[in-house]
Amino acid sequence: MKVLLIEDEDLAVRKLSKLLTEIDGNIEIVGKAASVQESVEFLKDNEVPDLILMDIELADGQSFEIFDQVKVESPVIFTTSYDEYALRAFKVNSIDYLLKPIKRQELEASLAKYNRLTKGAESDPAKHAANLDRDAIDSLVKQLRQQMQPSEYRKRFLVKHLQQWVPIEVTDIAYFYSEEGTSLFKSKNNHKYPIDYTLDELEKMLDPDCFFRANRQFIISVHCVQQINPYFNNKIKLALTPTPESEVIISREKAMDFKKWLGK
Repeated sequence: MKVLLIEDEDLAVRKLSKLLTEIDGNIEIVGKAASVQESVEFLKDNEVPDLILMDIELADGQSFEIFDQVKVESPVIFTTSYDEYALRAFKVNSIDYLLKPIKRQELEASLAKYNRLTKGAESDPAKHAANLDRDAIDSLVKQLRQQMQPSEYRKRFLVKHLQQWVPIEVTDIAYFYSEEGTSLFKSKNNHKYPIDYTLDELEKMLDPDCFFRANRQFIISVHCVQQINPYFNNKIKLALTPTPESEVIISREKAMDFKKWLGK
């Protein structure tokens, strides 16, 4: 089976690739795209893959935009941290909808569903695979919403430091960030630790009253915000403590939500 991965976080790509090849040694990852534009170019210039695993939120927009620019003939398994797109996802060649962090058994079930739905389809597996009834969709959306309600938020993380494992309380973390495809966090006393979760996965684990997804690169604690400065085009530039190695900019679209969150 030839599979195309559409995902903009390197760590998520590595974990998903590893899972796929462990589940089925015959799976071949024929391409990886991190944006809407890269995905469109791949689908225009290459052979149609048997299956696409597609994250909904990409670096340059939502993956639904891909379907507006190119004909997608392959069936799709969507992956995302948000269940609000479930109904829309099923309108475009969708076989299944996996909520991050992706679990092996759920991915196995999705691939099994792909095999069942495409079995016997002669020339148009995508059309055959997309033939899901309304009750099945409603049932899946209900399950997703239940999964989105965490029993409790993460209290601490176990991280490796100087050849040993140490627990770090979430209350001692200033912000999480992404750097060259790796997720890390800085503690309030300015120590840096790598962490084996993507920012999308971390966002689900953290109490939204205490942490805010500033942009694709940063999740910040309410206690680390020292100054809010106006930026170009109604954006916001933040001064954080400890000082990050790159600028933290909040988009015009998220600026109002940020102010409401900080003023709670």
